[in-house]
Amino acid sequence: MTDKPRLLIVEDDEGLQRQLRWAYEDYDVIVAGDRTAAIDALRAMEPAVVTLDLGLPPDPDGVSEGFATLEEILRLKPDTKVIVASGHGARASALRAIASGAYDFYQKPVDIDTLGLIVARAFHLHAIEQENARLAASGAGGQTVLGSIVTAAPEMLKVARTIERVANANVSVMLLGASGTGKELLARGLHNASDRANGTFVAINCAAIPENLLEAELFGYEKGAFTGAVKTTEGKIELAEGGTLFLDEVGDIPLPLQVKLLRFLQERVIERIGSRRTIPVDTRIVCATHQDLEAMIAAGSFREDLYYRLAEIVVRIPTLAERHGDATLLAKHFLTRFAKEMNPAVRGFAPDALAALNDWTWPGNVRELENRMKRAVIMAEGKLLTAADLDLDMADNAELINLKAAREMADRRAIRQALARTEGNVSNAAKLLGISRPTLYDLFKQYDLQA
Repeated sequence: MTDKPRLLIVEDDEGLQRQLRWAYEDYDVIVAGDRTAAIDALRAMEPAVVTLDLGLPPDPDGVSEGFATLEEILRLKPDTKVIVASGHGARASALRAIASGAYDFYQKPVDIDTLGLIVARAFHLHAIEQENARLAASGAGGQTVLGSIVTAAPEMLKVARTIERVANANVSVMLLGASGTGKELLARGLHNASDRANGTFVAINCAAIPENLLEAELFGYEKGAFTGAVKTTEGKIELAEGGTLFLDEVGDIPLPLQVKLLRFLQERVIERIGSRRTIPVDTRIVCATHQDLEAMIAAGSFREDLYYRLAEIVVRIPTLAERHGDATLLAKHFLTRFAKEMNPAVRGFAPDALAALNDWTWPGNVRELENRMKRAVIMAEGKLLTAADLDLDMADNAELINLKAAREMADRRAIRQALARTEGNVSNAAKLLGISRPTLYDLFKQYDLQA
């Protein structure tokens, strides 16, 4: 027993056993040559990561015993990261293994360096998930970055680093992203990471307030300024003095009010409705929208000068489908929270649920995932959530109905995964994908991707 991370290698080739044991000296390596030994080691040692050869006795030339082992591992410990390796019908086995809940797949003959990178990333993700579970169990909500964002995706970690860098800069920040991607959470994270953290964070959804009331909400009003104004009232801009005002759906602000907001951004003073007295206000503006503001500028429905005042720093937020691995990570985070509150009997996910979580395109992003998890935990009858509990019928996923679209989605996912593993190195990503670098560049162009 050591303090090193535990790695279980399930492999019947004794020569390869020795090679892998030597290669992974940074881990506490346990070796098993068949299913019985593998399950015994899993129960006794509880390794975080397992490399599993599908060709195990008594079916060394097939995959039946390997898949039976995979199923039993995930049934006993659903959070284990299983990396499947096989030379038997590699493509078909890969698709089946991932659908069954495997973390990743690698084709034999084994390249030690590449497999080592996959193993290292599996340990990293497992550690993040365990920390999230620990934080959630202690009531900390499973936060990882910016105080409230749970993620392991390089795309989202890059967004978090950008926000941390600009937090203390005296600039307006615009968050661009689809509905449900967590724009308000990021705005709060920016506020909490800034030197204004002791001030007030005030949020207002510009699309949810009628046009004739939005000006009063933002700038406030004097007593008697209009019917119903029975007392002088501060607006949201004043209430956020010394702090941050988050303008959600800023694209819905009407043109006449855009002029008044622009004046505040230029001069840092406001006038309440019904008053000519200017009031200096030190409030930072962070805004967000899912609309195409540049198209609105071209159409004349959004002021270009206001856009450049609001968008001194622009941060684009990836969709959940673009955050590789985060759907499963967030699902486990939500399961821990909701099970504790609503159904303690639920303990984890069945393999079909894990596969569905990874394959779903998440049009509603994190908000959709949270809603599905809450409903599934409440309604579940067993200890493991299934794809049916999550109402994730892949036949209903429109992108998978068309074979060409399904292939494109699989290609995009594989390319993003390879680039993430190689930290953006195109040559190494091409090698990992088993294609030439020119072919990978052709796929970038075909799918409008960037390295």
